[in-house]
Amino acid sequence: MAGYLANYGAGEEQREKRIRRLVTIGLIVAAVLGLYLLTFHTPILERYIRFVQILKNHQEEKRVDLFLDLLAKRDYKQAYALWGCTDTKPCRDYTYQNFMEDWGPKGSQAPSELFHTTRSRACGSGVILTVDAANNREEKLWVEKDDLTIGFSPYAGCYATPPPVELR
Repeated sequence: MAGYLANYGAGEEQREKRIRRLVTIGLIVAAVLGLYLLTFHTPILERYIRFVQILKNHQEEKRVDLFLDLLAKRDYKQAYALWGCTDTKPCRDYTYQNFMEDWGPKGSQAPSELFHTTRSRACGSGVILTVDAANNREEKLWVEKDDLTIGFSPYAGCYATPPPVELR
């Protein structure tokens, strides 16, 4: 009778060991896969980053989308107003004529139907949005967070500390 009960539970111990090994291997594989996705720019990671950017900078992205829609509809006065400029109060350094040279039908940025926002990054008091055209041209726009006015980005990218200012 002692021989019969001597191996009682031995199968259960082997089963627990197998489960522990599988869980450990699964965690290691998940960690390696996660590190790979974070280290190398994969389409999955880029989609995730873009999704987070859209959630974080939703208002600013909608403002630029409205601007691009107004350009596509050729409503240049309204699009100019999104820059914080009107006919009664034109911008000092960016007149309506300059705006039309940049964004009008014969401007350097036309045709506006091909533009779409590819990236956005919060930076200080505003958001830098990268607008991409079909002919591999990018334009960086700046949207102020407090009043949602649009302008050209003063920076090529967002820095952890502001870039040094040259004193002349």
